[in-house]
This record gives sequence, C-alpha cells and structure tokens, in this order.
Amino acid sequence: MSTDDVSRRRFIRTAGGAAGVAGATAATTGTAAAQEEQPVWPSGAEGNVGSYQDARGESEVTVMVGAGDQGLAFDPTLLWVDTGTTITFEWTGNGGAHNVQNVEGPASLDSGDPVGEEGATYEYETSEEDVGITHYHCVPHTDVGMHAGLAVGEDIETESTGGGGGSDAVFVPQGARALSVATFVAMVSTLGLAFLFMKYGGTITQDEE
Repeated sequence: MSTDDVSRRRFIRTAGGAAGVAGATAATTGTAAAQEEQPVWPSGAEGNVGSYQDARGESEVTVMVGAGDQGLAFDPTLLWVDTGTTITFEWTGNGGAHNVQNVEGPASLDSGDPVGEEGATYEYETSEEDVGITHYHCVPHTDVGMHAGLAVGEDIETESTGGGGGSDAVFVPQGARALSVATFVAMVSTLGLAFLFMKYGGTITQDEE
C-alpha cells in the first residue's frame, strides 16, 4: 500500500472522529442550555407576563408594576433574590391604579392603597424572615391575573425547567447559539474536505497481503 493511500485513510479516520466529537459537543451544549433550576412557584403566582429573573448576587432589583401590553402585570413576574436585597417596585402608570400585597408566604409585602402615578415606588428589603416563596398580587386586578412570585434565599424547593417554550422556557445565550452554529459549520466543512480528498486524491487500494 502506497504512502498516499495511508495518508488518505488517516485523513478520513481523523475527519470522522472530529465530526463525531463536534456533534457530541453540540448535543451536550444544547442539553445544558435547555435546563435551569427554578423555585417551585405556588399555584397562581405565574401572572400575565410570566417572565423570570434569577437576581441572586444582586443587592438591588427593580420590579415594574403595570407592565405588559395592558399594564396588568408585574415584570419580572417571578423573582429569586438573596436575603438583604432591596426590591424597588416601580409604577409604569399603565393599567390603572395598582398595589403590591402578599397573598401567601413569609414576605410581608404591602404597598398600601392602589396608586396609578407613573414613577411611584415602593421599596422592600428582604431579610431572614422572608426566606421561602411568597405569592403576591395587585388587589384591584387580582381577578385578571396580576399576580407574581418572590423567592428569597437558598433554602427553598426547586425544580428543573425549560425546553418546552412558554413562560418556563430557558433563554439560550448568544454564546451557546454561536457555538452550535460554528460546530455545525465545522462538521460540514470536515466531511466536505473528506469527500473531495477521496474523489480527487486518488483511489484507495486494499492492503496487499
């Protein structure tokens, strides 16, 4: 068997192995991106917008009151923070008069009477007494789904979510998307080169006994 034949065979084996590794990498990346741990939210806490923010590690977070197309939602709707985090509820001025009030759970959320003024705020600093999951709502608009959830601390029940779309869908970072595209291009290029090498580089012969 000639040296050229050996080179062609080695190239084909290498190309096939590289394509397999690239495919496995892409599959692993997709699986990782499709999973995320979220608190187990109380029934009814996932309100009109359905957005989720993991704000652990941040000292200050803002929740918009009167979000959504009709101004009848909290955004983020579901929020996870540490103890000691200051949450500022800020009114958008849309959807009428709103307030923030606890439905169930450890946090003592209560902004008072409903207000509709844009720029109005209500601040709440979480503490050890708030550890757990709290379901809250806007009293005037509770019947139309203006509800939300607040998780505080680490000692709470969680579940894996994502991959199915909707409010529980996990956003895939641009970096992961770019990696998947680059992996696909590398696979196609590698196999294409192997095809050209086989077609125009000569005929592969059998080993001589």
